[in-house]
Amino acid sequence: MRFSKRRKSEAGGGSRRFGLGRAIGLLLLVDFLLLRLWDPAPIEALRNKTFDLYQLIQPRSPYTDPSAIIDIDEASLKEFGQWPWPRTIVADLLVRLSQYGAAVVGFDVLFAEQDRTSPSVAADAIRGLDEATRAALRRLPDNDDILAQAIRNSKVVVGQSGFRTLPLDGDAGSSVQTGLALIGEDPTPILVSFPHLLQNVPVLEKAASGRGLFSIKQEPDGVVRRVPLLAQANGIAIPSLTLDMIRVARGAEAIVVTSDATGVLTVGVPGLSIPTDSRGRAWIHFAPHEPDRFIPATDVLKGNVNPDRIRGKLVVVGTSAVGLLDLKTTPIDGAIPGVELQAQILDSIAGGTLLHRPIWATGLEFVAACLLSLVVIVLAPLTGAGMLLVLGGTIAAATLALSWLSFSNLGLLIDVTFPLATSLSIYLILVFTNYIQASADRQTIRSAFSQYISPALVDELARSPEKLALGGDRRDMTVMFSDVRGFTAIAEAYKDDPQGLTALLNRLLTPLSNAVLNHKGTIDKYIGDGIMAFWNAPLPDDAHELNACAAALEMLDCLSALNAERAREGSASGQAAPPLRIGIGLNTGPCFVGNFGSDLHFNYSVLGDTVNVSSRLESQCKTYGVPIVMGSRTAETVKQRYAVLELDTLQVVGKSEAERIFTVIGKREAASSPEFSEFARCNDLMLAAYRRGDWEGALAMILQGRDLAKSFGVDGYYATMVDRIRSLMETAPPADWRGVTVVFEK
Repeated sequence: MRFSKRRKSEAGGGSRRFGLGRAIGLLLLVDFLLLRLWDPAPIEALRNKTFDLYQLIQPRSPYTDPSAIIDIDEASLKEFGQWPWPRTIVADLLVRLSQYGAAVVGFDVLFAEQDRTSPSVAADAIRGLDEATRAALRRLPDNDDILAQAIRNSKVVVGQSGFRTLPLDGDAGSSVQTGLALIGEDPTPILVSFPHLLQNVPVLEKAASGRGLFSIKQEPDGVVRRVPLLAQANGIAIPSLTLDMIRVARGAEAIVVTSDATGVLTVGVPGLSIPTDSRGRAWIHFAPHEPDRFIPATDVLKGNVNPDRIRGKLVVVGTSAVGLLDLKTTPIDGAIPGVELQAQILDSIAGGTLLHRPIWATGLEFVAACLLSLVVIVLAPLTGAGMLLVLGGTIAAATLALSWLSFSNLGLLIDVTFPLATSLSIYLILVFTNYIQASADRQTIRSAFSQYISPALVDELARSPEKLALGGDRRDMTVMFSDVRGFTAIAEAYKDDPQGLTALLNRLLTPLSNAVLNHKGTIDKYIGDGIMAFWNAPLPDDAHELNACAAALEMLDCLSALNAERAREGSASGQAAPPLRIGIGLNTGPCFVGNFGSDLHFNYSVLGDTVNVSSRLESQCKTYGVPIVMGSRTAETVKQRYAVLELDTLQVVGKSEAERIFTVIGKREAASSPEFSEFARCNDLMLAAYRRGDWEGALAMILQGRDLAKSFGVDGYYATMVDRIRSLMETAPPADWRGVTVVFEK
């Protein structure tokens, strides 16, 4: 039985083959790339959550100089009544803001209906008025006209809202819209779209310097990350409220839109280009919520505001009142007023801190995913799991660092989750595949080794691989050698048919090997047509002598069955099939068992005098005409279970001491039979006479037991003893002869 340690170069060479794991890795990489092209909601959500984490770690520093928030807060509602206020109050607010020097005022509220508090409306609504009073009320200026005049006297951008459902009065409002200067293809079909547009009353729309959408579509998880700077409502491309405020502040006539076949590239005004995604959306880098930047509307109306907080700024009028339900969720705040969101957009644009996810980002992420995954696919079979984990962790950390630096220094949003998730998934799949393959390989090796190694040894080595090391231990063992008699002549008959000889050997050695393994033996090696096996290793076997003897008898039974089968085959084919015969030597004694050899190649085997004697005993089967010859220790242990017969006292070559040798001719049934008792008695008397030189007495006992010897299949042994005694009768042995046969050949 041989085990060998592979050189690293050999192992590496085997691993460099393409292999199932790499094929699965490449297939999985293709699947991930296709999945990213599809970009389902979970993939997008994971990417967005990563960008949210970046903002949580490094939010935008507050930059409030460009904008101011006029807040219709709870205190203002308490002071001036519930919303909507009369337009005269809004006009007063606008006049105050103009006096404070606001650069542009944008309304994050909508005046979609006629003011019900206007005098003309009141004249018709109030009961009990006399006609003179009603006429006087109708002659008073309309509230909407008062607000329109205030709007005309200032730079004002009114807000509009995109609606999913059609308003009760349809898409009513002014037909006046901000002009667009298109550079490239018309992007309208791919813009964020709203089926319907809710506008202010026409008089306000016409009086305003600009009009823009304040509607913002949240992400599927309810978080606002991107806002459309240009959107489509009712089939019309409309700028956002903030973008039109910037246009008015800069005195530009139109919004400039640059686009190509992929979609929108930038939006802006002359001198200011704002990068967006293909649908005209901008990524906002949010600053933390700042309550101090809100200026209550009531303070403005009462003139209780430091003018520096408003002078020259882009002012957004909106509400933080909870009851008006204008709250938004951002990556860094659970809820902020919608008006603050508009101010943060203005701050980001003015400060140049908008985040940007360029069109090439997806391509870069694809390349990164491919490179990382290919590194894993190539290196996973070549390196250990620990080394690959360190290498993969280093690469992952570098990738994450590049993504973070792109965000923190350049404001670029480069997704790190897709490359890392792809490569990590492939790594885990390769680990799992390698585990499955290793398990299959171990099972294959276990199966293959179990053909010639004791399954117990295979299991032991699988549990304790550290035992595959040089060295051994001393223990009592039973060793077997078996050999085919006359194999040279058999091989000669097959000289023109080597395949036939191989098939014959396989037919012979397979059942013989199974007999060894069936009785807890370990096959050490095959020596041509012979088998070397041993018992009591690697696992302890207290009955190793009995098991070895049982294996030897089963081998003889298997040989008889094979010979009968070959005889039938020969009869059917008309070709003679001479019977096969084997000799088996068994010996018990101390041995060294373990791994012997070199660091590069070693055998799990046994060494010692017991092994040598067993080999010599096997060679004496031909001499004594019996199929099994065993040593005295083996015979002494098994004689209570098997029919054991003493053969001689032998001194093999290389040994200075003689040893009694035995054969086994049957199991317990034979041992307990009267015939065997009589035969054993005659045999013992024959050997006693032989050893004291009583040739006539020895021959007489042979003659008396010859028929029984034939019935037990050892008549060949008696024929040998007859020849030997007659030879001794002709040539007397030395005077000190004590019946010991000395063997001079191995």
